[in-house]
Amino acid sequence: MKRAAVALLALLAGCSKTPAPVTGAAPSRATLELGRKVYNYRCYFCHGYAGDAKTLASTYLAPAPRSFVDATPAALPRAAIERALREGRAGTAMKSFAGIVDEQELGAVAAFVFDEFVVRKAPNTAYHTPENGWRDHGRFRGAFAFATGEIALDTPWEQLTPAQVEGKRLFLSSCVSCHDRARVADEGPAWSTRPLSYPRAGFVFDPAAPVDAVSGASVYAKHDIAPRLVDLSARQKQGERLYQQNCAFCHAADGTGMNWIGRFMEPPARDLTRFTAETMPQPRLVATIRDGLDGTSMPAWRDVLSPAEIEAIADYVGRAFFRRADRDAVAAAPDR
Repeated sequence: MKRAAVALLALLAGCSKTPAPVTGAAPSRATLELGRKVYNYRCYFCHGYAGDAKTLASTYLAPAPRSFVDATPAALPRAAIERALREGRAGTAMKSFAGIVDEQELGAVAAFVFDEFVVRKAPNTAYHTPENGWRDHGRFRGAFAFATGEIALDTPWEQLTPAQVEGKRLFLSSCVSCHDRARVADEGPAWSTRPLSYPRAGFVFDPAAPVDAVSGASVYAKHDIAPRLVDLSARQKQGERLYQQNCAFCHAADGTGMNWIGRFMEPPARDLTRFTAETMPQPRLVATIRDGLDGTSMPAWRDVLSPAEIEAIADYVGRAFFRRADRDAVAAAPDR
C-alpha cells in the first residue's frame, strides 16, 4: 500500500520519483504575494485566477490544465508543484518555466499555488479592483449574469428583458475577450473550431443585425480565421489539422500571433508569416516545435506529438504562412 501511494504521488507530479519534501519555515507573506503576482501574469490563462482550470485553454488542451483546488496537500505537495514548474510535465502542454522566471519567483509561485489553492481553496485575486483600473466596477453589473453563466449567452434576444439585452450587448462588446463565452445552452458543432477572439459565430452585437454580421468588437478576431488553401498534400492537410488544434491557441489561426492570447504573452507569440524558407529552414522549425524555445512560453511538443506529426505541422506552416515567395516552393516539394 505504501509503495502504491508513493507511485501515485510520482504520477501526479509528472515525474518518476517521489519529490523531495520542501523544508524550512513557512513562506512569508512577501513570498506568497510575489507568487500571486507571477501566477496572475503567467499562469491564469491555463489554470484560471481561481486555480480551478475553468478556462478557455482547458477546452483546447488535452490533457486539460490541472485544477489545483481539486487536489489535496497529500496528493499535490508543494515540492511536486515546484518540480512541475522547473521541469514541466511530460505528455502535457505544461512546459518548464526554468529560465523564464528566476529561482525566487519559481519557488514563490509553488508556495502560492500550494497555500492559496491546494490548502486553503481561496479565491485568489479580485481582479476588478481600482488598482487594476476597474473603478466603480458595479456600473457594469448588467453584464455580470452573462459573465457568471447565470444567463446563457446564446439565450435568444427576444427572450431577454430590456435590461438583459443591454447587459448582453455590454458583455459582447467589453467583457467577452477575457470571459470568453461564459455559458451556452447549446454547444453546437461550431464550437469545436470556434475562434479564440470575439466575435463568436452567431453572437452578433446588435439583435437587429444579420446573424452573420461581424461587429468588429475585437481587433484580434480576423486573425482567428484560418487561411483557405488548395492543393495541400496529404501531410500538409494533417499538419493543418494539428496546427489549428494545438498551435493556433497562441500563434493564431492565420499564423500571425495576433490573437488575444498571443499578444498577451511576454515575449509575444512569434509571427510565423515573417519567416521565409531561408530564415527558418524546415529542420530548424521542426527542432523548435519538438524542443521548445528557451526564454519564451513555447513548449516542447516532443512528448505530446509524434515526430511525423511535428514534421507535418512544420510542412503546413511553411506552406501556409511563410512569405509568399517561398510558399510556392514549399508547396511544390514532394511528401517525404
